[in-house]
Amino acid sequence: MKKFLLTASAVLSMQVAFAQTSAITNAIMYNEKGTLDKAKAEIDKAVVHEKTKDNAKAWYYKGVIYQAMAEHPIYGKSVNPAEMSKAAHEAFAKVPALETKKKEFSEDAGKRQQLLMNNMYAYALNEGVEHYNNKKFTDAQKAYMRAATYKPEDTTAYIYAAYAATGAEDFASAKTLYSQLVDKKMASPTVFSQLLYISSSIDKNDKETLAILEKARAAYPNDRNFMLQELDLYLKSGREKESMAKLDAAIAADPTNANLLTVKGNLLDKVNKPEEALASYKKAVELDPNNFDAQYNMGVYYFNKGAALNSKANNMKLAEYQKSGKAMLNEAKKFFNQALPYFEASLKLKPSDRTTVQSLLKVYSALERPADAKRMDALLQQD
Repeated sequence: MKKFLLTASAVLSMQVAFAQTSAITNAIMYNEKGTLDKAKAEIDKAVVHEKTKDNAKAWYYKGVIYQAMAEHPIYGKSVNPAEMSKAAHEAFAKVPALETKKKEFSEDAGKRQQLLMNNMYAYALNEGVEHYNNKKFTDAQKAYMRAATYKPEDTTAYIYAAYAATGAEDFASAKTLYSQLVDKKMASPTVFSQLLYISSSIDKNDKETLAILEKARAAYPNDRNFMLQELDLYLKSGREKESMAKLDAAIAADPTNANLLTVKGNLLDKVNKPEEALASYKKAVELDPNNFDAQYNMGVYYFNKGAALNSKANNMKLAEYQKSGKAMLNEAKKFFNQALPYFEASLKLKPSDRTTVQSLLKVYSALERPADAKRMDALLQQD
């Protein structure tokens, strides 16, 4: 039987290869023992050495060890958890391509990648919040945008990034971010409202504002605020008839929609047609007694009638007042009594609405109901 002697170079080569394989083994052993700093030192050597830099097992365990360090209550304090999680994610991402034969680590690497993605999203989002709270708006925006890359389907990071851009008075970036959400059909009413604020108050671009409103109305056809903003723009541009025609067409298509009737009442109020507005509010209340705006505006109509008579009586000369002043004040009280149930209904619908409380305070005072007036005053003092 022949015996073969290894050359010195061959022996050395085997020793080096064994040493690097041992680095992987040592890293696994240290990881199992919980000495993660030593595990990291060993695996860092393995993934850069010529003999093991393309070893799927090495990269898999780099991911495992880095992930463990990022999440460890003690070791996590000595490293940047966000950076460690990112490095772990990148390590796991290499595994499938390196496992050309038996897929021993790929499946678990994929699962761990997803978990790390969630972690990295949370780290980046929290970093953004911290920067934002410290008024470091540019840094906050960068962190939020990094979070968005980890969960592009989630709107939170985009919205927060836009808030940060607004904080930095970078309205162009904020507009771009909000517009991206609109284009992705992921815009909430708040997103549209912010976009409308920039276009109308910052850029003062009525044409662009109207284009945004058209998209907002298409996405949220029953949103009263968007309806009113759109109609306001029509009125500003002298398109009253077009505005009313648009609203009447919407009501014809949806005649039991109390919101549309309330908006019509608002529009009629704006063009100084209070009697027609009242009819629209009445119909809205009949359709939906819980419609706050219709109830409140009914109260406003009757209150204004009474207040106008009160003012007229108080401005009379003595002779005129002696002749018809008291009768006029009694007529005013009739209107105040008509206003009262609508304001009371409004307060039940929105108990913390200060405008309604203030209106009720005025009505109770006009009707000489001091106890009720005092109750309203107490509500105002609570804030």
